Amino acid sequence: MEVVVFAVVLLVFTGCNAQSDVCGIATLNTKIVGGEAAPAGTSSTFSYTVYVGRDTQQLSNPNEVSRSLSQVIRHSGYDSTTSDNDIALLKLSAPVTFTNYIKPVCLAKDGSTYAAGAICWVTGWGTIRSDVSLPFPQRLQEVSVPIVSNTQCSASYNTITRNMMCAGLDEGGKDSCQVSPLNCPVFGVLCESGPFVSKSGSRWVQAGVVSFGRGCALANFPGVYTRVSQYQSWINTQINSPDNSTQPGFITVTADGSSSGSTRLVPLSLLLSCLPVLFSLFVLS
Repeated sequence: MEVVVFAVVLLVFTGCNAQSDVCGIATLNTKIVGGEAAPAGTSSTFSYTVYVGRDTQQLSNPNEVSRSLSQVIRHSGYDSTTSDNDIALLKLSAPVTFTNYIKPVCLAKDGSTYAAGAICWVTGWGTIRSDVSLPFPQRLQEVSVPIVSNTQCSASYNTITRNMMCAGLDEGGKDSCQVSPLNCPVFGVLCESGPFVSKSGSRWVQAGVVSFGRGCALANFPGVYTRVSQYQSWINTQINSPDNSTQPGFITVTADGSSSGSTRLVPLSLLLSCLPVLFSLFVLS
């Protein structure tokens, strides 16, 4: 289904070459966005352009702002075999002014817990089912999926770590979905980093980052996401400032759905993930 207006502010689109890329990422503050771990050679920005506030890929986006990248910060512990530590930050070349359409997202704080069955949302511009591209005008889409425990998820994948979380239906049918390699030819690497968010009271909190999975919404193979709460210290270290004025707002989410913590949403970052075989956005209902 198409994303309603309030959800659009959670997304950032980054392009590999003009409009062929579909990588959704979330705004952390006015100069930093985040997603999956970048490919080898992360000191390069790969000539990426980040589009903030984008809704459609094929029509005009009056609320869109674009920025080039000044730095890509990949987690040094990223493992391309297991996809562990599949997270990165993108530093924009210049700040972005927040508007009604461009706002930062809260992040799940260290120690946050999500109960199996809790509903989260994932958003993006990927395929809507196996080998079926999102039709014109390619508007931003969303899908809701329930959390799957890591124990259950490990029965499907043997590489699940505490830095990951899983979500999907046992019968399949809803998921993030793999993008064709032809749609993102960046040094042989696909880039996918759609935000995986939960709603805690009135707050939207980024719980994860789209990382990997098997096939497209297959039964018994949930989508796998980088668990954002595991990286609070790492994120704060990378977004360092003398007065902490650029630190993102972290919220503690508990299994009963309650939350607590700083709601300060500040100006600078993005989370993302890029793997040799990458998963882009969404299988929709």
